[in-house]
Amino acid sequence: MGPLVWWTLFSSTFLCFSDVVSGTTTNTVNLSDQFETQTYIIRVQNNLKPSVFSDVEHWYSSTLKSLTSNNLKLDHEKTQSRNSKEDFLHVYKTVFHGFSTKLNQQQAEEIKNRPGVLGVYIDQVREIQTTRSPHFLGLTATGAHGHKANGLLKGSDYGSNVVIGILDTGIWPERRSFHDHGLGPIPSHWKGECMEGKGFSKTLCNKKLVGARYFPRGYTATAGIINETTEFRSPRDSDGHGTHTASTAAGRHIPNASLLGLADGVAVGIAPKARIAVYKVCWGRGCFDSDILAAIDKAVEDGVDIISLSVGAAVTPYYQDPIAMGSFGAMEKGVFVSASAGNEGPGIMTVTNIAPWITTVGAGTIDRNFPADLILEDGPVIKGASLYSGPPLPENTFFPLVYAGNLSAAVHNGNVTYPKRSGSSTGFTSAICMPNSLQQELVRGKIVLCDRGGVPRAAKGAVVKDAGGVGMILANSSPEGSGLVADAHVLPGLAVTETDGYAIHTYLATSKNPRAKFAFHGTQLGTKPAPVVAGFSSRGPNLESIYIIKPDMIAPGVNILAAWPDNVSPTGLSSDPRRTEFNIMSGTSMSCPHVSGLGALLKGAHPDWSPARIRSALMTTAYIHDSAGRILLDEVNYNTSKAWDMGSGHVNPQKALDPGLVYDLTVDDYIDFLCASNYTRRNVRSIARRPVNCTSKGLKPWDLNYPSISVAVDQSKPSKTEIELRRTVTHVNDGASSYTVKIENPVGAIVVVDPPKLEFTQREEKKSYVVKIVTQKVALPPGNTKSEFGRLTWTDGNHMVSMPIAVTWQESY
Repeated sequence: MGPLVWWTLFSSTFLCFSDVVSGTTTNTVNLSDQFETQTYIIRVQNNLKPSVFSDVEHWYSSTLKSLTSNNLKLDHEKTQSRNSKEDFLHVYKTVFHGFSTKLNQQQAEEIKNRPGVLGVYIDQVREIQTTRSPHFLGLTATGAHGHKANGLLKGSDYGSNVVIGILDTGIWPERRSFHDHGLGPIPSHWKGECMEGKGFSKTLCNKKLVGARYFPRGYTATAGIINETTEFRSPRDSDGHGTHTASTAAGRHIPNASLLGLADGVAVGIAPKARIAVYKVCWGRGCFDSDILAAIDKAVEDGVDIISLSVGAAVTPYYQDPIAMGSFGAMEKGVFVSASAGNEGPGIMTVTNIAPWITTVGAGTIDRNFPADLILEDGPVIKGASLYSGPPLPENTFFPLVYAGNLSAAVHNGNVTYPKRSGSSTGFTSAICMPNSLQQELVRGKIVLCDRGGVPRAAKGAVVKDAGGVGMILANSSPEGSGLVADAHVLPGLAVTETDGYAIHTYLATSKNPRAKFAFHGTQLGTKPAPVVAGFSSRGPNLESIYIIKPDMIAPGVNILAAWPDNVSPTGLSSDPRRTEFNIMSGTSMSCPHVSGLGALLKGAHPDWSPARIRSALMTTAYIHDSAGRILLDEVNYNTSKAWDMGSGHVNPQKALDPGLVYDLTVDDYIDFLCASNYTRRNVRSIARRPVNCTSKGLKPWDLNYPSISVAVDQSKPSKTEIELRRTVTHVNDGASSYTVKIENPVGAIVVVDPPKLEFTQREEKKSYVVKIVTQKVALPPGNTKSEFGRLTWTDGNHMVSMPIAVTWQESY
C-alpha cells in the first residue's frame, strides 16, 4: 500500500484537532478570496540558463515578461525593467534555485512548461508550533540519569564555534539570555549580517547574536500589509515564540530566572555558547513558504551550521514541498536541520516535517510539574495543573461551580439553540468559552468549567474573567485525554484531564449546590514517571513513506521556561497587563530547539560529522525507559508508547557524544531512496537539482541507511513473507571494538541479522549487515492495518547502538 492509500485511510484524522498548545494562535488565509493573483514558488534548473542571459535573474525576469497576459504586479504596483528585482518576491540561489512571484492561474500553468522549470508551487502558510530541561538532559554540573556531567558541554566548548539559525518570529535582543560576556571571537566561517528595521539597529547584534534578518515579502504579497502598530517590520519579536525558541537552543546562564516566581532557578539553553542567527519568517497571520525558503537559502549562504525550524503544515510529497526541498539543499551543504513534529497528537499520521533529511522532533515531559487542586465542597479533590501565580481566592471560601455550556448568552436570550457537546452542552460556543459567549448574570461570582478546544486555553480564562467569573477550570476533551498543559491564567484557573472533567460533570449533575475552591502548589520537582510522551505531540506513521519512522525522537517540550519579550504578556493576550523576562510554554516548538542545541554541541565536539551522523548519534543512543524503569508511557492514556509516538526514544545527550557506531548518509543515498520510492525522474530532479537516472538502481525504500527500520507486509501474499534489507555502520572510536547484536522481535515477526557480530580495528571503518524479517499472516483490525514493534541493538559492552523496528501488515489495494 502506497502513500495515497495511507492518506485515503487516515486523512480524516490528520488535521482534526485544533487546540493551540502555546497559548497563541495563527489564522490561515484564504488566498483566492483576496487576490486574482497569488504567490507561487518557481523551481528552476539553473544550469539550463541560455547563454544569452547575463545571470539567472535576467533569465527569470525575461521568462516572466514573456508570459501570456503579462500584468504581473507586486503589492499592486507595476513591475519595471529587464532584470528588475521588483519582478520577484525572493530569488533563491543557495539551497533552492528559482524565485517566488505573484502569478494568475493561467500564468502559473504556462510557466510550468518553460524550459528549465522543474516545478511551480503555491505559497503555503505554516503555523508556529530552561531552568529544568538541561538538568533533566544531564547537561549541568550535577548531571542526570547517572551520566557523567558536562562531558558533551566541555567536549564541544558549549557550542562556541557553532552558529544556530533560528527561523521563527524574531528575537528580543536585549534579553540577558543573549549577552556576549566572555565569548570569544565570532566563528570565522560566519558571513551573515544584522539587518536594521523598526526598533532594531545593527548595534543590537553582538558576539552572541551574530546575525538577524527578516523576510516579509511573501507574507505581505498574500496577507496584506504588516500592522506596524502591533508588529515590528524588523527582526524584533512581537510574538514571543522566536525569543523563547532561541534561548531554549542557546541561551546564556541567567540566575534567578522564573515565570512570576514559578520554575525559579538558573535559566540556560542547551548550547549556551553557541552563536545565534535569527531569521524572522513568521508574522501575525502565519509563516509563508516563500519567506521560509528565502531564509533557509540565506542562512546557508551566511554560514549557519544548524537550522532550527519550529513551524509546520500539512504533509505533501517531498517534491511538492518547498521547505523539504530547501532543507535537502541545506543538508547537501552540511547543515543539520531540526524541525518540530507538530502539535496535532495523539491522532495517527499527524507528524509533519517528515523528509528523511530533516530531524523531526516530538515532545516529552520533564520531571517538573505545577500542581493545582480543585477541591469540591462535598466531593473528591481533583488534581490539575496551573501556572497561575496571582492573588488567590479567599482560602476557606467555596464558590458556586457552573458549566459554561449552560451559560450561553445567546441561548438565554432565546436567540439560538446550539448542539450539545458530549451530551451535556446546551451551547457549543459557550461550552468552549468563546469570546462574548457567556451571560454575565449567570457567571458573576462563580467558578466556570470550560471545555478545551476552539480558542487558546488562556483566552478562555479571560472570557470568564470578563463575564465576572472568579475562577476557571479547563477540562480536556477527546483526544487530549490525560495530557495536561499548564497556563499562566489571568484569573485563578487550572487544567484537568478528560476523565476528571467527566467527574466534575457528574458532581454538577448530582449536587444540589455544587461549590468548589482551588489550591495552587507552585513548582514541584522530581515528578514521576518522566519523561512521558506529550499528549499533543504529533504521531506517525509517516504519511509520505511508511518506511521512514517519524518522529525521529522526542525531547523536552512540556512546561519549558525560556526568555520572553518585554512587550508580550505571558498569555499572549493583549488584555493581560503582566510582563515577565521568562515564560513557560509547551509544544514541539519547544522540543525542536532542544535538539537544535544538541546538534550544535555534537557539531562542536565533532566538526567533521555530517547531519546524518549527528541525527544517528541522537537516535541510536536515545532511551525508551522512564525514571521508573518502564517503557515510556503515553500521556493521553498512560499506556505504553510505540515508535509511532516516540520514534527512537528520548534524547540522551551524554551518550550521543560517544555513540560508538553511526549510520551515515550521503546525498546519493537520499536520491536512491527517492528513486526506490517510485518518484519519477522529474520528481527526483526537483529535489536534487540535477538529472537522475533511477531505472538501474534496483533498490527498495527500506534500504535507506537510516537508524530505524520500518517495513510493510502485503496480506495478499503467501502466509509467510520474507523481507531483506541492508544497513552500514561506521566505527567512530579509536582502536578495536567487537559488537554483537541483540534482537527484540515484533509480535508476529522473526528478525535475523547476518552477520550477528561486527569486528572493527580502527576509526572510520565501515561494516555492513543484512536484516531478514520473516512474518506470518495476522488478523487485521478495522482499518485493515496493524503495526508491531521491536528493537535491534549492537553492543560492545560499553556502547548500546539501538534502533526501533516497525512491521506493518496491510491489505493490498
